[in-house]
Amino acid sequence: MADAAKAEAALMQGDPAMMEALVEQLMSPQNDARQGAENSFQKMKDHVPEICVAGLVRVLTQSQQADSRTFCAVLLRKVLTKDDPKLWPKLNEEHQAHVRRELLGCIQNEPMRSITKKICDTVSELAAVTMETNGWPELLPFLSQAVQSGEPRRTEAALLVFAQLSGHMMPTLLQFMGTLHQVLHAALGHESADVRLAAMRATTSFILCLESQSDRDKFQAMTPLMLAGIGKALNAQEETSAQEALEMFIEIAEAHPRFLRRQLAEVVAAMLQIAGAEALDDATRQLAAEFLVTLCEARDKAPGMMRKLPTFAEAIFRIMLSFLLDIEDEEDWHRADSDRHEADGEGELYEFGQECLDRLALSLGGNTLMPLAAKCLPGLMADSDWKQRHAALICLAQIAEGCVKAMLRHLDSLVSMCIQGLQDQNPHVRWAACQAIGQMCTDLGPQLQEQQHAAVLPGLMAVMDDFSAPRVQAHASAAVVNFSENCEQELLPPYLDTLISKLLTLLQKGQRLVQEGALTAMASVADCAKAAFERYYDTVMPLLRSALTAQGVDKQQALLRAKAMECISLVGMAVGKERFRGDAHEVMKFMKAYQDQDQSQLESDDPMNGYMLQAGARICKVLGQDFLPYMDIVMPPLLRAAQLKPDVNIMSGSDGEDDFEDSNDDEVETIYLGDRRIQIRTSVLEDKSTACNMLCCYADELKQGFLPWVQQVTQIMVPLLKFYFHEDVRIAAVQSLPELLRSAVLAVENRLTQDASMPAQLLDFVWPPLLEALHKEPDVEVLVSMLTSVEEILGVAGPELLGQERLGQALRELGEVIRNSEERRTERGERTAAEDFDEEEAEALEEENEAEEEVLDGVSAVISVALRKWGDVAFPFVDPLMPAIGQLLTGPGRTNGERRIGVCVMDDLLEHSPAGGAQYLPQIIPILLQFAQHKDNDLRQSAVYGLGGAAQHRRG
Repeated sequence: MADAAKAEAALMQGDPAMMEALVEQLMSPQNDARQGAENSFQKMKDHVPEICVAGLVRVLTQSQQADSRTFCAVLLRKVLTKDDPKLWPKLNEEHQAHVRRELLGCIQNEPMRSITKKICDTVSELAAVTMETNGWPELLPFLSQAVQSGEPRRTEAALLVFAQLSGHMMPTLLQFMGTLHQVLHAALGHESADVRLAAMRATTSFILCLESQSDRDKFQAMTPLMLAGIGKALNAQEETSAQEALEMFIEIAEAHPRFLRRQLAEVVAAMLQIAGAEALDDATRQLAAEFLVTLCEARDKAPGMMRKLPTFAEAIFRIMLSFLLDIEDEEDWHRADSDRHEADGEGELYEFGQECLDRLALSLGGNTLMPLAAKCLPGLMADSDWKQRHAALICLAQIAEGCVKAMLRHLDSLVSMCIQGLQDQNPHVRWAACQAIGQMCTDLGPQLQEQQHAAVLPGLMAVMDDFSAPRVQAHASAAVVNFSENCEQELLPPYLDTLISKLLTLLQKGQRLVQEGALTAMASVADCAKAAFERYYDTVMPLLRSALTAQGVDKQQALLRAKAMECISLVGMAVGKERFRGDAHEVMKFMKAYQDQDQSQLESDDPMNGYMLQAGARICKVLGQDFLPYMDIVMPPLLRAAQLKPDVNIMSGSDGEDDFEDSNDDEVETIYLGDRRIQIRTSVLEDKSTACNMLCCYADELKQGFLPWVQQVTQIMVPLLKFYFHEDVRIAAVQSLPELLRSAVLAVENRLTQDASMPAQLLDFVWPPLLEALHKEPDVEVLVSMLTSVEEILGVAGPELLGQERLGQALRELGEVIRNSEERRTERGERTAAEDFDEEEAEALEEENEAEEEVLDGVSAVISVALRKWGDVAFPFVDPLMPAIGQLLTGPGRTNGERRIGVCVMDDLLEHSPAGGAQYLPQIIPILLQFAQHKDNDLRQSAVYGLGGAAQHRRG
């Protein structure tokens, strides 16, 4: 003990040997030793910060151990600039000057390049911190001298610091931009690859950080040199350096795509050459392709730019098709005992090629890609190599979402290609045909189903007969799910006898993956067929009940049982309450028994819980108020799931790679926000979203019967209005609020509660957060849901409950919604003025305009219910909105949809507000007369309705 105390005292007094020993212990793999060292280090930071920092600097500058110097470079950056509190402000001026001096000396003297780079990180971040106080006057002269020293290591280090400083002190650096241009120009042509790469990093940082386009454009002369640097690295077989450089080009493409416009043809040609070079590493080719696809996606900043390049689209399309050939026939793929092997044989290029085809279709559009598909894919389908035929069908699946309108014009030939694939001898090709059909049913439905059902369903059912290819059988069932989910009810009955028979055969005789697929398909078919499924109920339900209640189910069978639960609930919805009632009771008994068992005996990823959440809500929809006795079964797990905390990991972009857990987990999504990397476990968010949606369903279905849970669910939902991790959670939360209020109001009206003040208290709790969330909502789709919620609450609450003041709050908020909508409209208008704007961009813009019209429809609906319920009381709050409504009616370039919305507001004003009608009648009559003769049916109908209201108003 005495020795330990003596050692610690020596450490606190700055003993060099003790400090180096402490650093070694901080790196120790032994937990006990490291924990003790961390405690001692914390004491130093708390009580002797100057000695602590001086000790780290001494080890960094004097230690003979490279690991210790590396560790100290990172640790210094952390304690000086990252910790809370930072140690830098705790140092006096003398100590601060010492640290600055020693760090610059390290850049000059450190023999190891990897350590020098970490010291550069520390210098850059410390420079950012010192800007808040006295600055670092010696830094820029030092860097200027180093970058022109002629010594490659010093030049590289100075360039790396300049790269990072650009984000912190650009106004200062702008004063030296002329010199920096010359320095960077020379460094980009330097004989040292490391210097060239550092110069590229600095150049890229300047381009990214400069706010003025004219200042950025002065760096355009550097682009050929940067491109040449990639070529030199590849010729020298230094692909790692080339990959770093390609990543920098991607950063520029994301932030400032138009910067590359002057040299676009040369840059694109070089990147196409790299992406298509089979001799290069896959990672290098992917980065070149990523750059090109990123430029295609830059529609808001450079609309249509890439489509103007004459041969680009076909070149990148063919390269992506070649990527799809990176697939092999693995034995395990043919097994269907689980979904673990579905991706067996797929290379990195295959997966990347799929993703890029999807993105290219969405960004370039169907008018560009479909002619290329028509040109290339038939030849692939005729090729003797199964990989080529497989690639053609996978390509169809991937481009469908972005090429809907163009593909709908070629349905016969596209479906014919898929049917050819279903009849192929190779199971991989048949699987790909199922994939293409399924995806096209989703993206091109219901038109595809209406026009091609006679080809598609028999083709899929024929594939189900081949028990030698179970994975294809399972995928055919999945395609049936896609077909049914977007299919009109009357199309299915002619096929049901054969289809149900085949699915039952798969359920009884197929491998596990096939059985799971058959269950999901059966559920989807029942959901689509509705009452037509009732004739199969007595045959199907016993099998489903047997699958659900099977004893001795192991982990591998758990998903099968969960899917049986899903199927039972959907079959119940199809056949209705009277037929399903008895089986529903048995299912709920199973659900209770399942929940009552020892949860510790279940697997942590047991799928049944998630499926039960949704099945319970469906059964409730069937049984209605008769479901109330079962609510104690379903509510506890629902409430737990709705309150799940998001699993989020936030990392600083400047943290070392070792500190960043780069996960390949499919359930983890990584988002980049500025210099921060955010990892989110999406499975938790999906479970939370499902639970919130189900709670909304229960409140909607049970009305006043949901009263016992209203207050608890409201307390859960209101904070979720600002749950920005997941749009669906916010939508479910906002949609639940009118239903919860309605439940409370009906309960009071039906005397189910003695607390008559409950609706008013609920409204007090809900209204302010809802309007605040409406004000801040960034997503247009969620915004529409919020407006709908406001409209419904106005309708449920009425003047008696809501009051005039709250009505005014809502209508004033609409003014902000309209202003934001106009700003977005202006931004879209600016895109039409871009030199590369073309027909494809106009089509995409039309879709955005339609989404914006939904916002304005929501505004109109709120105004309508306000006038309908409050009449003239609402008019003083509506009147300030009328100039904006007038712009919808008569403003230049307005769509017919916008004009219709404006007319609808005027219709409501004439019908429900005598004062408003009297004020605006003279102005609106000429407009209504004009639109009453318009060729657009909806606009004409709204105008005629308004004229009727105007006539009635005048008679009044």
